[in-house]
Amino acid sequence: MRSDPIRHRPRRAAALLLAAGVAAASTAGAQGTSTDPRVGLKAGWNDAGVAASNMTLVSHTDRPQGWFDPQNAGAFPFADADLAFSGNLVFQGGFNGIQVWDVSNPAAPRLRASHVCPGGQGDVSIWGNLLFMSVEETRGRVDCGGQGVQAPSSPERFRGVRIFDISDLDHPRQVAAVQTCRGSHTHTLLADPKDPANLYVYVSGTSQVRPADELAGCSGRPPAEDPNTSFFRIEVIKVPLAAPQNAAIVSTPRIFAREGNIAGLWQGGEHGPGTQRTPVTNQCHDITTYPDLGLAAGACAGNGLVLDIRDPANPVRVAEVSDPNFAYWHSATFNNDGSKVLYSDEWGGGTQARCRSTDPHLWGGDAVFSLGADRAMRLAGYYKLPAPQTAEENCVAHNGSLVPVPGRDIMVQAWYQGGVSVFDFTDPAHVREIAFFDRGPVGQQLMLGGFWSAYWYNGHIYGSEIARGLDVFTLTPSAYLSQNEIDAANLVRMDRFNPQMQTRLKWPAAFVVARAYVDQLQRGNALQPAQISRIRRDLARAEGMRAGTARRAALTTLAASLDRDAARSADAAKVRMLSATVRELAAARR
Repeated sequence: MRSDPIRHRPRRAAALLLAAGVAAASTAGAQGTSTDPRVGLKAGWNDAGVAASNMTLVSHTDRPQGWFDPQNAGAFPFADADLAFSGNLVFQGGFNGIQVWDVSNPAAPRLRASHVCPGGQGDVSIWGNLLFMSVEETRGRVDCGGQGVQAPSSPERFRGVRIFDISDLDHPRQVAAVQTCRGSHTHTLLADPKDPANLYVYVSGTSQVRPADELAGCSGRPPAEDPNTSFFRIEVIKVPLAAPQNAAIVSTPRIFAREGNIAGLWQGGEHGPGTQRTPVTNQCHDITTYPDLGLAAGACAGNGLVLDIRDPANPVRVAEVSDPNFAYWHSATFNNDGSKVLYSDEWGGGTQARCRSTDPHLWGGDAVFSLGADRAMRLAGYYKLPAPQTAEENCVAHNGSLVPVPGRDIMVQAWYQGGVSVFDFTDPAHVREIAFFDRGPVGQQLMLGGFWSAYWYNGHIYGSEIARGLDVFTLTPSAYLSQNEIDAANLVRMDRFNPQMQTRLKWPAAFVVARAYVDQLQRGNALQPAQISRIRRDLARAEGMRAGTARRAALTTLAASLDRDAARSADAAKVRMLSATVRELAAARR
């Protein structure tokens, strides 16, 4: 097992100074000046002040009236939560069930269906006609009833992963309900390329352990007292796609164990004076699978992990990191080629104001790690929302996804009442925000609100607004992102998107993809202006030709010229990407 744990301590001054220097570059002006339009926005539920840069609000749809029963609503009666996507449908989980939006027209989303089923934040995933839903709260019932469960132990209680058949979207049918000892705070799908008959579900439970007389085999004792403790593990569910009713737990891997010690990773506490207090690593909050790479990244309380998932039922930890600036490792995102993994820190649990001008610039944000061929992770940079928020706004890094701009690592991310931020982490030592959208506080006092998640899907950004509903955005061209780059990103189409299961982004052979690379080379001064002009001229000339021998010859000549340019470029790798795209165009029949 290979790993390169980062265990910073304050007396290691050089390491901390390096980290601080990276962060200063990455968040220049973070907690910045009052010139940022996000500062001082008017509070309000439906009439809050708005600030935006380089992105446009296409539509806002209010949360439906009467969606919840306040008598049976639990702690967060109004809260919308995470999203999943299939075709033209957006599935929005929440603390009282699921809403399904038809976004065939993103400018006018239409509520297609809703299903009341309380039990926690209700994370959702989609696979074909199956919908998966996480349930963690003790009020969750097997029958989805809203009356809750009063008894300390009851066969009516459900905590785990529900599986619905949604062939008839108006009448979803629960075909399986897999009980787990700590419930399911989140879950992650894994489609194994070698096993198309089955789907795997990684379950992350973060709540208290159930009594053994409610679910046999559950134990809340520490590992020193009970080696079969329900802590320090995840659950793996195997779902036969031809018979989903037979879904069952097939393993409970102890991915935190080290050399036989179940509690082998971060033991909890501060990392030294002036650092975060981080909980013991006995659970994962989120696991992101990347089947094309055979890897997963786990954000697991006190550590960030990398797992080998080539055997889906038996994931193996191959690397781990800790960081003194992280209070709670919350979520993870790979870049497209798997050379980096970005982890977020949910300092304050998502309900606290953590983006004030007085808050540490490195806490409650993102850390980017390089991921080498040896599977070791090495700290490369930090990012935090570069605009101070008020004491009335819960704000911390939360859920997001890649924006598929070829040749760059760009991410869109929700920051609760900090809004939505789009940033480029291609150079993780100098992360740059390139677009944002923000509203003023929900109210005059601190309360849960803002964006739970923000994801790119088929040309738009969809934001789940906890208190207000559903938002749809588009990016607009700027000095940081060209129209060619936006158009190239829009070529990436998905039949479905479950944010915790990444798939490799691929771009078709298209002239706009080549032009996007040229824009990047110009922006980065990687070629001389005369070279940029020549490349653009040759591309335009070839694009104007009919498909055939002449176009193929022109593109082949251009590719050979680009190969020579790469040797003299400040960004040879990007020139080679352009050259490869030009060769793909030459080989295309159209």
